[in-house]
Amino acid sequence: MVTVRVPAKVNVQLGVGGVRPDGYHDLANVFFAVALGDQVTATPGEGVTLSCTGPDAAAVPLDDSNLAARAARLLAAHHGLADPGVHLHIDKAIPVAGGMAGGSADGAAALLACDALWGLDTPFETLLALAAELGSDVPFALLGGVALGRGRGELLEPLPVTGIFHWVFAVADGGLSTPAVYRECDRLREEAGLGSSAADIPDPDADPALLAALAAGDPVALAAALTNDLQAAAVSLRPSLAATLRAGTEAGALAALVSGSGPTCAFLAKDADAATTLAAALRTSGTCRTAHPTHGPVPGAQVVSAPRP
Repeated sequence: MVTVRVPAKVNVQLGVGGVRPDGYHDLANVFFAVALGDQVTATPGEGVTLSCTGPDAAAVPLDDSNLAARAARLLAAHHGLADPGVHLHIDKAIPVAGGMAGGSADGAAALLACDALWGLDTPFETLLALAAELGSDVPFALLGGVALGRGRGELLEPLPVTGIFHWVFAVADGGLSTPAVYRECDRLREEAGLGSSAADIPDPDADPALLAALAAGDPVALAAALTNDLQAAAVSLRPSLAATLRAGTEAGALAALVSGSGPTCAFLAKDADAATTLAAALRTSGTCRTAHPTHGPVPGAQVVSAPRP
């Protein structure tokens, strides 16, 4: 048995360029790994099978559409294993379809867990390359910490950060489709007369003020620099998010934003006590299903238990 813990992420900056001819958008995506996370346990089995527990377990697919299953098969194929055998159990705490890369996190955890279970000793750079084949957010779930993602988000550059930042995540009922949010972003840009193609929208870049706030460990400066180009699209598709964002701000958050493509909302707090108080206020606000205080940055996917040699 091998168990891997893997973090959720929040995008402290999500700059979205215009749509490229291949349908993707160039990003300036500053990922930030937080302690709220999933655990994936790999045990020997026949074929690739999945199970899941946790508050959102019923929403997790247990077939080959799950990135954890795809990760196991991709790793096996890379090493020429004709008949991979593994059962993957996901203990899910990251909201499903919530904008926190929970599916991508499970894919990253499955890569690491299967690599350890099967004794493959795959180089980390190779695991990162395989992760990029699975999806844009999967490499960061392996890396963790804070990093700037370029391209589709898969080209990562670790960023310096000082100290610990405290967050609260307000979980909405139901999810949002990431492709649908990007399409709505393009539609809103067209509606505003900006155009939506890569020729219309300049390539985004990391905000120097945000990078300086992270390096200095300054939550007030970070709060002033948080941005998400997908937020307007997420709120357009789910107008109730505006009330959640307002409730968190009124309860004392330094800043509020939609996490990634949503619908989870992220709130930056002054310190741990403020995060606990803010989470309690959000839970009673009637604007979200629940709220979790947490902190970061934290490392990426890590083996937390494995067979003794």
